[in-house]
Amino acid sequence: MRRSGSSSGSRNNVTFDEAAYEAERLSLDAKAREEMAETSKIETEQSGVAEDPKAWKWVIRKRIWDMMEARNIAQNPRPVHHRIPNFVGAAAAADKLGGLEVFRVGNCVKVNPDSPQKQVRFLTLSGEKKLLTPQPRLRTGFFSVLESHMLTPSTIKEACTSVGVAKYGRAIGLDEKIKVDLIVIGSVAVDPRTGARLGKGEGFAELEYGMLRFMGAIDDSTPVVTTVHDSQLVDDIPIEKLLVHDVPVDIICTPTQVIFTNTSIPKPQGIYWDKLSPEKLGQIRILRELKRRIEKETGQKLPCGPSEKLPPTARRGR
Repeated sequence: MRRSGSSSGSRNNVTFDEAAYEAERLSLDAKAREEMAETSKIETEQSGVAEDPKAWKWVIRKRIWDMMEARNIAQNPRPVHHRIPNFVGAAAAADKLGGLEVFRVGNCVKVNPDSPQKQVRFLTLSGEKKLLTPQPRLRTGFFSVLESHMLTPSTIKEACTSVGVAKYGRAIGLDEKIKVDLIVIGSVAVDPRTGARLGKGEGFAELEYGMLRFMGAIDDSTPVVTTVHDSQLVDDIPIEKLLVHDVPVDIICTPTQVIFTNTSIPKPQGIYWDKLSPEKLGQIRILRELKRRIEKETGQKLPCGPSEKLPPTARRGR
């Protein structure tokens, strides 16, 4: 399918094959979920919850995913396991977010690309704000920017989908001068008392946050908001076990309420290279580019984290 004129974000009339893009995205997503399922199995069943420092997260994630499916709170795509789960009332939670002062006055909003935040992306674009959204799993690039003037009334909803972002968005790089006023991230579970959050376990929200810190697009004062179902609120995320790169949330929006967490958990200050595995670095081109740039500028080699393919005991340094 050929792109149309400039109002739809055309880039020199480049042919965009929607079917091929979506087929590849779904295939890669399925592969990633299979890999994360295997990772969760290794880190919980084989090593034991008490031994592996990441195992407790998988226990909570599985409990939430299982509960959402059992109670039919889950929405497509299903099953929600190893995803940021879509849920009944996602649009209502998004509308709660849309009523926040930080959203109303913000000019640029970074929103994750997952299904339950689709309405947040729509409210951002229909509110004539700049939408910053990561390309799926950062595999194909970095972030895309979409603005209402790049779209028409008939394309704005499509632009809120992964295919639409690729079709209409403008890809940006590390040198883009941009100020993000609000960050919206998806969650599997979140603690309203502390702002502690668990994602689906791949670490992309943390990597995206760290890269935006490097770019100077955000700082400690940039609000982080998540939209979840009320049943995703938990009280058993131990903040003392969170890692330095885990991103806490300032505000939680559910279909029924808005919660200001007043979190005291420190926000990440950038990319923590010593936590980043060679496998993750190999998957994400923009990270390799950033690493090369920093090493060239500083004249020093950056550290690298442990391999994800090591057996659990070796990964723990035993």
